[in-house]
Amino acid sequence: MNLRVRVVRCVCSGNHHWFADIDDADDLQNDDPFWFVDGCPTQSRALEIACAQLLSLSGEAISGRQLTRVQEAHLVQV
Repeated sequence: MNLRVRVVRCVCSGNHHWFADIDDADDLQNDDPFWFVDGCPTQSRALEIACAQLLSLSGEAISGRQLTRVQEAHLVQV
């Protein structure tokens, strides 16, 4: 698995903010990431949060745990 962070500037109704997600770089459809955050005030803040989460997800993948996508999360019983 090749995880990647994507950071995007969003403008919704004149509200400027930053969005970040983490997905598999080999996934041809990037509409269901493993994690996302929205509403970050700056690009650096979005990147900082995403990198911390990337470290956590990478550790889970290395330990053999299967990562759950955002849209699948409600189906998983922990």
